Amino acid sequence: MKSEEQPLDAAIRGLAKGRKPGRVMDVTRPDLWIGLDERIRTAHAWRGLGQPDHRWLGREGGGPAAAAGASTPTEAELALALCDGDGRIREAALSHAARRPGVLPLVAVRTTDWAGPVRERAHAVLAAALPEADAGTLGVTAPVILALSGRLRGGAASALLAEVLRAAPAATVSALLLNRDRVTRRFALGTAVERRLLPPAELARLAAYDQDVVVQARAADAALAAGVPDETLPLLLGARTGSVRAAGVTALRRAGRAAEAEPFLYDRSGMVRACARYVLRQDGRDPLALYRAACADPATVPGRAPLGLAECGDAHTDVARLWELTGHEQALVRASAVAGLRLFEVADHARLLPLLDDPAPGVVREAARALLPWADRLPEAEIVRRIGPDRPRHVRLRVLRLLERQGSPAYREAVRRLAEEPDPLPRAGSGTDTAATRPPSWPWTWLRARRN
Repeated sequence: MKSEEQPLDAAIRGLAKGRKPGRVMDVTRPDLWIGLDERIRTAHAWRGLGQPDHRWLGREGGGPAAAAGASTPTEAELALALCDGDGRIREAALSHAARRPGVLPLVAVRTTDWAGPVRERAHAVLAAALPEADAGTLGVTAPVILALSGRLRGGAASALLAEVLRAAPAATVSALLLNRDRVTRRFALGTAVERRLLPPAELARLAAYDQDVVVQARAADAALAAGVPDETLPLLLGARTGSVRAAGVTALRRAGRAAEAEPFLYDRSGMVRACARYVLRQDGRDPLALYRAACADPATVPGRAPLGLAECGDAHTDVARLWELTGHEQALVRASAVAGLRLFEVADHARLLPLLDDPAPGVVREAARALLPWADRLPEAEIVRRIGPDRPRHVRLRVLRLLERQGSPAYREAVRRLAEEPDPLPRAGSGTDTAATRPPSWPWTWLRARRN
């Protein structure tokens, strides 16, 4: 809550100056609408502003009876009154909220009000406004309704939203499938599937491009249930998310196309590789034989074939082949082979330690992961010498983790020396991830896919 104090205070000050909610806050965030209501009703939120007198409500006291003689409030005045600490003012403000889409999210908040009269009036206003709301208004109101659905009195508004969407135009429901709020997208998808608003190919595109795993799974299941493999399978099999590709691979068997699962034995996702093995076994083919054949020729070995071999192979038979592939010219093959050795729990420290010097970060990462369970048995001198400033950053980072696991005084000394460097290594992974603050790009990717 503390992180939201500044934007909420700024929003309140903007409203007090007569600016619309859309000008003072990000109206696509349901948490800000809910936080705004809570903060306005907290006395310290008004420091330096003075409590609004709501004179536009008419008679002193601002009770419901004053509405008849009240003037028309601005959107900012109405927003402040809808969040006022006095229930009579909140109830009176609702009389002015009809046909004011800019404050409809706050009307949704009032449907969970502790005061019965306020709650009943808010529900009546919402019931009249939602069926007439355009896609933009619904797009900022629905997330608030769904965010409040878990509250003690939040079920009525979410039931109303479900009823409205069952009768809404298909374009309105489709617009919610692009909403920034993932809970709203899930809710809209349920309606779209129930009403059969999207063709199988659209569902497959949604599964392929949405970033929410729940939407991906539900859309993929709905697309496959439609039974149109020629339209859906290429989209699912080409998705970036492993779980969606896995659903497509599993569906190959049902579509009578099990042989097409073979390339997915070498997929980057372990889930996809496992599904490919299952489909091929059901088709009477042996995935282990395919992996061994693929790893036999270094000139043509697929990048992740060694890891797949370890996932279903036998240590006594296949470890030797994996050791050979740790010297392959392709970094992905080397990293995959080291990862396979880790799955086989190979503890040959003398052969694994030199792999920490590999020029490819992926290989060093896998070597460090393989050595981590036995870090306390590794020669300390071999680890310390790899932390020197002459070593690549990716080597130093992984080796530092091994030294930390050992718990020796050498780790504290290494951290002290690294912190004194111009570019301290321990800070390398501590930067703020700004990806979470950027607007999601997937809806535009999906839209482009739909147009093409």
